[in-house]
Amino acid sequence: MTNSHLTGHETSAEAKLPRRDWILLPFISLLTISLILISTESLSRRMFSVSKTTVANGCLALNDFWTGAQALPNTVCWEKTPEGPLAEYRFNSCGHRAGVECGPKPPGAYRIVMSGSSFAFGLSASREETFAALLPQELSRATGRPIELYNESMLWQNPESVDNRFGQIVAAKPDLVLWVVTSWDIAHAAPDPGLPAEPGFLGRTRYRVKEALATRSISSTIPDILDAVHDLLDVTSTGLLLEHFLYESQTQYVKSYLRNDDNEAGFLNSEPSAGWQSALWYFDKDVADIAGKSKAAGVPLVVVLLPNRAQAAMISMGEWPAGYDPYKLSDEVRSIVVTNGGTYADILPDYRGIPNPEQGYFPKDGHPNAKGHATIARLIARELTSGAVPALRVGSGPQDILKKGE
Repeated sequence: MTNSHLTGHETSAEAKLPRRDWILLPFISLLTISLILISTESLSRRMFSVSKTTVANGCLALNDFWTGAQALPNTVCWEKTPEGPLAEYRFNSCGHRAGVECGPKPPGAYRIVMSGSSFAFGLSASREETFAALLPQELSRATGRPIELYNESMLWQNPESVDNRFGQIVAAKPDLVLWVVTSWDIAHAAPDPGLPAEPGFLGRTRYRVKEALATRSISSTIPDILDAVHDLLDVTSTGLLLEHFLYESQTQYVKSYLRNDDNEAGFLNSEPSAGWQSALWYFDKDVADIAGKSKAAGVPLVVVLLPNRAQAAMISMGEWPAGYDPYKLSDEVRSIVVTNGGTYADILPDYRGIPNPEQGYFPKDGHPNAKGHATIARLIARELTSGAVPALRVGSGPQDILKKGE
């Protein structure tokens, strides 16, 4: 009896934690979690390091609303984005990342002057790896004639900026104008609506959760809370690490991308929203003006739409959720370009035969990497030499013409 009583008393005493332990144990847990988070963040920053210098703050002038961003002539900058390599941005005396000095084209060369925004500019890629550098090589190999591509593309160059700077394009004496557009270009074709400044992360999160809890049950606000957590991760290197590897899964990436708002992913809807219809209307106006200037200068205009990462993945997969169509924007652009007298080079169907084309883009950043640029160069060359441009049709080069006469 006595031994049993003592054992039970001792067990009860051992089971009751001192007040100090109730403080120390949670503190140790929080400290452990903090150390794990700090270590992960530190590792992530090493893996996805960024440079202190950027092309925007070192080589660009951003004070001309009419023409948009412009590079300072004869400048050189280096920039490393989180997922990309350290890239050099070297601009000639005309402020172009063209790889050659501006001036008369080489004798006998067929000159293409290319315009566009960040994809065509080659953001986060060395110039030698961009499709601006690879495309003329592909075309020369296919046609047997010397092809020069002079790149006048610039960051944040929307369709209105291309229109306003078209005089510079014509001044380069092109034999062909190649205008590369993306969903971003079309989304930014409409004038700035002058919306108020977007709140910071904390403001967005507080507002989102507060509104959700005020109007719905706690269980139904879980998606909003998860989105808030996503926003938190989005501003950390740890979040970039997680998203970078998560987005390497084709299906997971597409699902995640389609959750974005209309401004980001609405172009993939089979029925465009009022906002995208408005953007297409403004894009139509810019295309009409550019095509008119091109015709007046006697220079053919070719427009090509490059898919973004999610769009390329959906086309390759060959299936997508109801209510979406990765070809819809391409159909709209084709109609606008052809109606206004330009030529549309459609490369989107070619992505059907490419397994996992999204691997040709940086997973989180979304810009093409070296592999993606090589794919784009090959597909554009295929379209330009397939008959869309008579002067570049395979068999139109001097060597082939000589063979036919023998």
